[in-house]
Amino acid sequence: KEGVMTFKEAAQRYLNESTKRSLSRDIVTINIATELIGHLPLANIHMGTLQPLIEARRKQGIRSSTVKRDLSVIRRILTLAARSWRNNEGQPFLNCPPLFEMPDWEDSAIPYPLEWNEQQKLFENLPDYLEAMALFAVNTGLREQGVCWLRWDWEVKVPALNTSIFITPGRKRQYEDGIWDGEKNKEDQIVVLNRFAMSVINAQRDKHDDYVFPYKGRRITRIHNTAWKSAWKRSGLPTSSEYNRGPHNLKHTFGRRLRNAGVPLETRKVLLHHTNGDITTHYSPAEVSELLAAVERIVDPKPS
Repeated sequence: KEGVMTFKEAAQRYLNESTKRSLSRDIVTINIATELIGHLPLANIHMGTLQPLIEARRKQGIRSSTVKRDLSVIRRILTLAARSWRNNEGQPFLNCPPLFEMPDWEDSAIPYPLEWNEQQKLFENLPDYLEAMALFAVNTGLREQGVCWLRWDWEVKVPALNTSIFITPGRKRQYEDGIWDGEKNKEDQIVVLNRFAMSVINAQRDKHDDYVFPYKGRRITRIHNTAWKSAWKRSGLPTSSEYNRGPHNLKHTFGRRLRNAGVPLETRKVLLHHTNGDITTHYSPAEVSELLAAVERIVDPKPS
């Protein structure tokens, strides 16, 4: 379209051209934003015109992290209009995308690492397929999507230690049923298996050709589903919005148990996948042995 482009027109083009897996979530943001700023030319969109949207979201009880995501989608659309899209005369629809000040209302949910007795109650209330995934996650620190996507072709045998590890790809990969988005830091990540995690893996063998944790022959897309939410509530765990109530708490539980077991910070960083390019992902048997010894220190219930 020549000349001025409104936010509504820009948002529609973004939706038509985008190939993001999370596009459905962006549509929610765009629908909300379009009601307030859809009529505005792109040059008229800045923090001042977005303030009513921000305040409305806050009054609805929306967390600042969600509003940051909303603003990131809007900023992405404006950036495309300035740097990629051109009218029939070869001109951008926006000279320069504005800077956004992201809100921080210090309202992020508090992690809730599980005590051993809480873990037992929760796992007893989970269906078998989710219990296996949760037991694996709490013993490896692997994030939710890593567990859901875990593939047999990511398994690497370590004959010298009579064990296996998994390497989750740092970069995007296309598979028949979708796109693995890669790790957040874009580095390959090692997943070391203590005796509990290995027992889960061995129990899952031969259930699916590709995926470690299938359900009814398909890849599970989320652990944080209705069954998880029901089990969390039935287990007497906190249901206040003040606390994180999702499977990410399994990763926090893993991290706290490593710390309480005296595992050094640098080792915990590798196991929790908090590396920043300073730790190689080409592990020798000796290095794997060190990591394996660390995760074996958390298999017995201890005061935490």
